[in-house]
Amino acid sequence: MLFLIRRGTESIPIARASRSIGSLLIRTTTNNTPRRFSTSLRQPQHLAVDTHDTTDTMADNTKDTKEDIKAPKPASNLQIKTPKGTRDWHGPDMLLREQLFQIVSDVFKRHGGTPLDTPVFELREILAGKYGEDSKLIYDLQDQGGELCSLRYDLTVPFARWLAMTSTQQVKRYHIAKVYRRDQPAIARGRMREFHQCDFDIAGVYDPMIPDAEILRIIVEVFDALKLGITIKLNHRKILDGLFAVAGVPAEKIRAISSAVDKLDKMPWADVKKEMVEEKGLPEEVADKIGVYVQNAGNITDIINYIKADAHLPTNDDIKAGIHDMELLAAYLEALEVTDKVSFDLSLARGLDYYTGLIFEVINKPEPVAEGDKKKKSKKDDPASQVGSIAAGGRYDNLVGMYGKKQIPCVGISFGIDRIYTILKARGENDIKKREVDVFVMAFGGGKDFDGLLIERMKIARQLWNAGIRAEYMPKAKPKLQAQFKAAEGTPLGVILGEDELKAGQVRLKKLDQGQGQKDEGNLVPIDSLAEEVKKLLL
Repeated sequence: MLFLIRRGTESIPIARASRSIGSLLIRTTTNNTPRRFSTSLRQPQHLAVDTHDTTDTMADNTKDTKEDIKAPKPASNLQIKTPKGTRDWHGPDMLLREQLFQIVSDVFKRHGGTPLDTPVFELREILAGKYGEDSKLIYDLQDQGGELCSLRYDLTVPFARWLAMTSTQQVKRYHIAKVYRRDQPAIARGRMREFHQCDFDIAGVYDPMIPDAEILRIIVEVFDALKLGITIKLNHRKILDGLFAVAGVPAEKIRAISSAVDKLDKMPWADVKKEMVEEKGLPEEVADKIGVYVQNAGNITDIINYIKADAHLPTNDDIKAGIHDMELLAAYLEALEVTDKVSFDLSLARGLDYYTGLIFEVINKPEPVAEGDKKKKSKKDDPASQVGSIAAGGRYDNLVGMYGKKQIPCVGISFGIDRIYTILKARGENDIKKREVDVFVMAFGGGKDFDGLLIERMKIARQLWNAGIRAEYMPKAKPKLQAQFKAAEGTPLGVILGEDELKAGQVRLKKLDQGQGQKDEGNLVPIDSLAEEVKKLLL
């Protein structure tokens, strides 16, 4: 059905009935003033359109349309930044982090690891009561009329929840993902509010300390691959709890005192003692007894002998069980060549409530000062001393049982990739490749007839891509040679195309960035064998 607009004696056919009829009834004169026309709709009387209503609608539509197309004005006080404790990752930084993930996951797979991914947020009640004093660092999500949820604090509790939900009884699982903590950030030290963890856990019933020893072996393999010197600090939760009991700590205060002792790597003993006495309400004489015990560290055999030689410690049942585990572990670590990496440290507490047995933290050894180097770095200049622990974990045998009837003992390690990245980047001496491209394809020629060989460059790049080689070319039809070399900075190899060489089925393969005073003219290679020759030079 057509509608007609009457202008004088003339009837003008317009569109079929639709919701946009108002906008169709607007005509604009040269001075941009809307001109309205009276309307007569040739349709049944009960469907007639009121002229007054129509013209009002036309004016409203015009107003709405003009308002819709206006660009929003930026807020004058808007600060464009990432949230506190977060950062963007781009280019070489992202590539370095991805290669860290690859190195770590390769070790995990070597040990039979199976990947797992879980939601970034969990039901709030799943996370509640698992982290001791650190529970205040959990990000709670706003209640929007559904379930109460929180961002995950770590990857261990979601793993335990998954085990409780499934029929799995034994598994070696690894998980690489982001976690969130409302901690005070220090980005330069690798302490973030959003950061990646790389976890490997062994779940199931096994003979004592065998999975624990394998976890420690995994730690050594990861940091050997990264060429970072480490010390693995060990302790046993039963030994620590036994020490507290012998010293006179009430059972209800053991977790709180454990959390205070856990700060000994960041605070002097005097400050830790003050917290235990003034904030935790511990008698001063009890705190002094704790101080005698927890300030001892050394190899596993020496610390076991120290404990056995004490008049009171060997009589405690928890300490007896812990010593038995540590003696087994010492034998296994010897077989796995891990012994020289570990230190049995009685001050290590690990504040998380779910640990039940062996606990451990990994710290990076400071770089040795070169002989004759007069400029010795201070502790503040060494990233290894600033980031704290770079991996941590332990045994948690009761966590899964908190979510159901079945109990599955577990032990695991979590690598702090962002902290490891901070150390590697600050030192700048690691062997991890950070380049984005291996080969830059460029063209050389001159004269009015030279067309830049764009199609030929595309074909060579495609050939390299097909061979799995990272290659790039300048996205210009006729790039200048100097501009191409500038764009290729940081790329190890260049493939240079010339008209005469192409006619002969050849290109020139050249090493780039050879250093001052070193020149490499490159070699002519057949196009058909280019990928093979490139791979030889990249080895």
